[in-house]
Amino acid sequence: MDTSDILKKIRTLEIKTRGLVETAFAGDYHSVFKGRGMNFEDVREYQPGDEIRTIDWNVTARLGTAYVKKFTEERELTVILVVDVSASGNFGSTTQSKRELAAEVACLLAFSAIRNNDKVGLILFTDRVELFIPPKKGRSHTLRLIREILFFEPQGRGTEPALALDYLNNIVTRRAVVFFISDFQAPDFSRALAVSGRRHDFIAIHIRDEREKVLPNIGIITLEDAETGEQIEINTADRRTRGRFTDLASEHETDLSRTLRRNNIDAIALQTGKDYLPALRSFFKQRERRLAIR
Repeated sequence: MDTSDILKKIRTLEIKTRGLVETAFAGDYHSVFKGRGMNFEDVREYQPGDEIRTIDWNVTARLGTAYVKKFTEERELTVILVVDVSASGNFGSTTQSKRELAAEVACLLAFSAIRNNDKVGLILFTDRVELFIPPKKGRSHTLRLIREILFFEPQGRGTEPALALDYLNNIVTRRAVVFFISDFQAPDFSRALAVSGRRHDFIAIHIRDEREKVLPNIGIITLEDAETGEQIEINTADRRTRGRFTDLASEHETDLSRTLRRNNIDAIALQTGKDYLPALRSFFKQRERRLAIR
């Protein structure tokens, strides 16, 4: 793609996701991700219904009238997008690849964060950490993040989430909101995940494609692992072969879900070619209700 095509694609994605942020999503984001605490702002006279715990007794004693403290939420957060750009992300059985879906979701989250005056940073990884962009604010910064997610050309092809998580744990020392976006076709990374889950508000976004779980009946085909180049020839007309393929995919998803639950990690599953907004909004609504109960 030449420069004009790249700019056009970024601009199209910006228009779409900014529209979603303005009309549907920003409120969900704001209600779920709170600031680090409350800052004292001022005092005002006590009014019926005010919490007695907020009375400023020093001011009350000095002025002879009850005054309460006013607080504002310390809203600013640090949001880190950790995005898998390994070779398996280039696959897509619809008009959209997994990497394109990841970029669109990351764009939506980034603009939601910026709209709420939060800082956003980026880690791209494969079987190594490919790129780190420190958290900042602003539209131009967000557009740079999206450009890198869409068009960055990684050196590695494999997927090693543990390396990305170790890097995150070392480089981001204060608590952050972490969106980890990947297809999770990777070796075990539970140790590093346990550390990240304790240090940060961690959300895993699982990007999937239907053809990674269900094979069509189209006869003999050759499948190639995008990350290793290994090829295998299978007969999709064989019902047992298709069933075994689906079973293996289901086992992988079950193992992943078990790992995430064991480490108290929230997760969202998204699929290429499908509208991701209902799944995201449903997740945030459920999370808001759960946090309200605590």
